[in-house]
Amino acid sequence: MLECAGLWKVFGPAGPNIVTELGVDAPAEAFKARGLVVGARDVNIRIFPGEIFVIMGLSGSGKSTLVRCMTRLHEPTAGALYLGGQDITHLSDRELVGLRRTKMSMVFQDFALLPHLTVLDNVAFPLSVQGRSRAEARARAHEMIDLVGLKGRETYFPDELSGGQQQRVGIARSLTTEPDVWFLDEPFSALDPLIRHDMQAEFLRLQKMLHKTIVFITHDFEEAVRLADRIAIMKDGEVIQQGRPEELVLSPATDYVREFTRNIPKQKVLKVAAIMTEPDEGASGAPVEAGAGVDQVAARILESDGPVPVARAGEIVGSLHRRDLVPILT
Repeated sequence: MLECAGLWKVFGPAGPNIVTELGVDAPAEAFKARGLVVGARDVNIRIFPGEIFVIMGLSGSGKSTLVRCMTRLHEPTAGALYLGGQDITHLSDRELVGLRRTKMSMVFQDFALLPHLTVLDNVAFPLSVQGRSRAEARARAHEMIDLVGLKGRETYFPDELSGGQQQRVGIARSLTTEPDVWFLDEPFSALDPLIRHDMQAEFLRLQKMLHKTIVFITHDFEEAVRLADRIAIMKDGEVIQQGRPEELVLSPATDYVREFTRNIPKQKVLKVAAIMTEPDEGASGAPVEAGAGVDQVAARILESDGPVPVARAGEIVGSLHRRDLVPILT
């Protein structure tokens, strides 16, 4: 659905050929000597339809810069960007406006609600910009307000809502245009921990219903693990590792990635499929699902005298023994 191919973003007084001039392997110091800052460096990412792809890293790692390049809020310095197979790197301003109005939507950390508009009018605003009739825009807005659980608050103004409710308005507004790709830039980081946890659950509920292609930015690995199908970890503008959460936990590519995963309980990240062994003829009892979390089946496995069968789509694909859990739980 979305692909970055050798994507660069260099800030500062430089022309579009600066990457070719200095070379793709040039160190950051070579750019700094020219008064330049590398925000995104030779990024190669493919995001598939219907998946939640999380981009994470510490402040200054380049994650927000990368997403702004994906939406062309920042113009990439080099490389290419594809949406649904179409190269959108060099679209005209007119074409880009049309693309953003119909194919992309974004939720920001600060909610970005219009304070003088009600909940209903905030949610309907993108459709008004598209030129839809007031009746059509409002009908669609009512649907989205119901979807995010704010029915009955249509006439409220933003300052009459809690932080979590404001973020729900932002989410509802971003969905009115039925975007192909949904971008969320640390949307829950300003919320209190309990509200943040509730919003993550709400987000997953919406995704089960809508099956959107989602690019989600966070600096919180626990949040990434809870939400992501795949994760890309960035440092100094580079994607240093990408993969499924369990791949990053089991096989961190660098000390930087290892530090991110160090305090995460492995049983909350790993799926049964990641630690199961070959099917065992001695396995008995009702099978556990290969896609289940290890924490969901741990008690059952630990209480079993022998291996337990593991199934996927009704077919036995492996087995799991309590000895397989020891390295995970200790």
